[in-house]
Amino acid sequence: MSSRTPFLSKDHPKYKWVALSNTTLGMLMATINGSIVLISLPAIFKGIHLDPLQPGNVSYLLWMLMGYMLVTAVLVVTFGRLGDMYGRVRIYNLGFVVFTVGSIALSLDPFTAGPGAMWLIAWRVVQGVGGAMLFANSTAILTDAFPVHRRGMALGINQVAAIAGSFIGLLVGGLLAVVDWRAVFIVSVPIGIVGTIWSYRSLHETSQRRAAHPDWPGNITFALGLTAVLTGITYGIQPYGGSATGWLNPWVLGAIIGGLVLLTVFVRIEYLSPAPMLNMRLFRIRAFSMGNLAALLSSIGQGGLQFMLIIWLQGIWLPRHGYSYEVTPLWAGIYMVPITIGFLIAGPVSGTLSDRFGARGFATTGLIVVAATFVALLILPVNFTYWQFALITLLSGIGTGMFGAPNRSAIMNSVPAGDRGAASGVTGTVQNAGSSLSIGVFFSLMIIGLAGSLPSALRVGLTAHGVPTAIANQIAQLPPVGSLFAAFLGYNPIQSLLGPTGVLSKLPASDAAALTGKEFFPQLISGPFHQGLIVVFGVAALMSLVGALASFRRGGKYVHDDTAPEPAELDEPATSRSGSTLAS
Repeated sequence: MSSRTPFLSKDHPKYKWVALSNTTLGMLMATINGSIVLISLPAIFKGIHLDPLQPGNVSYLLWMLMGYMLVTAVLVVTFGRLGDMYGRVRIYNLGFVVFTVGSIALSLDPFTAGPGAMWLIAWRVVQGVGGAMLFANSTAILTDAFPVHRRGMALGINQVAAIAGSFIGLLVGGLLAVVDWRAVFIVSVPIGIVGTIWSYRSLHETSQRRAAHPDWPGNITFALGLTAVLTGITYGIQPYGGSATGWLNPWVLGAIIGGLVLLTVFVRIEYLSPAPMLNMRLFRIRAFSMGNLAALLSSIGQGGLQFMLIIWLQGIWLPRHGYSYEVTPLWAGIYMVPITIGFLIAGPVSGTLSDRFGARGFATTGLIVVAATFVALLILPVNFTYWQFALITLLSGIGTGMFGAPNRSAIMNSVPAGDRGAASGVTGTVQNAGSSLSIGVFFSLMIIGLAGSLPSALRVGLTAHGVPTAIANQIAQLPPVGSLFAAFLGYNPIQSLLGPTGVLSKLPASDAAALTGKEFFPQLISGPFHQGLIVVFGVAALMSLVGALASFRRGGKYVHDDTAPEPAELDEPATSRSGSTLAS
């Protein structure tokens, strides 16, 4: 190589480290932007002059939360397969470009109110397209670049970036939201520009492309089916008729059932297609199928943990400890740092060790640790002592790190080289679909928990401060989703609830100040919130244990032998290079 050549060739022994550092940057950027908006929503809505708690604006709130994750979840398998066909590096590099363009447009939102929210939602969707390209191919690029005995370490670092990025985004979002809401989006622009130039100059195609025509029937049915299911589940949060949730809404049921029908059609199409978007026979490999099942359950639980901790800190614990609502996003991000530290400790170490000992022991133990921390959080008082919270969340991060890195490495090691792009897409779909599902599943569970005790708490609290009984009863009967979103956003909703009634102006100044202050609502919701936590974290612990069982069922260490005939490898038990046997 010429001394004037600034970057390494694909055959250079150090090229794999270039691939690792670039793809880790891409994963960090994609996952940070998946969560950075969550904690910055109060500043964003204030910046575009929109009250997210008004009934007509709830859809803006939901799509701001789920748009990025849904689009990413839907498209990663497609872009993974396109990477197998047209070049993984080509699709990955294009992802950096699309993501950067979306970030620039988001920071330049020229509108306010509803149009401003629609601008942000539309360009978050564009960001999601770029994120899907990055998600879909980063793992496959690493698997191509690293030898078998070093993949666990490389994928461990990459996976730690993917998981830790979701919590780093909370910290970064909290910091930037205090400065300016546009900074939440501007921060990605220089990173995206550097990543784009770096990836185009340094990454090389190292895999053999698999020539085929795009599977349009498969792509379309998969995209429509998964979109319908995830959208239906998310809209199940909103009340319908006299119910606190919308699970009986015909539109919600129709979307979920119709989506499942389309996904069933997709499976049939893929089995019959000569060049399927996703080779369904990959799921006959136990390490692949059980690893993805465990990853889905872990991702749902992890997403639920993220949302619940934001509500807990931003809406209850921080205001009760004297923090103003304006600074709760910043401090919520800071107080959740132990989770990230746990990831950074456990991920690379367990990934490296899994190269030698296999993934099953680390991944299974990790999910058992996560289940134990859900139980510990369930019994922790709402007004906890911080060191207890920090210790539990640190252990949760360690458990998730123990699971994530070895599990991703085992999944990628188990598939043929020509299917690594699609396999990487599946793992990306699992992670992002789990995050989207967690919104609908855990918010619904929390709403059900709140519905039993929040009305009486509101009634008693309001009347104790002079609010007439009739008005207190009227407010107490409102769907609890509004109070839940208020806690999630770090708002006190009492001002907007009582404002239209004119009651606040008639109350003694001390009562009006208490109702609209930073302590009344957090104290009022603490008891009902803990009742909801019992339901939410109980289900999350159960999911983690089922995931641990699936992880254990993956079998022993297995590495796909690319020298063996592919049909035999996929359809029958086969022996890996290391001598392990593929479980049927």
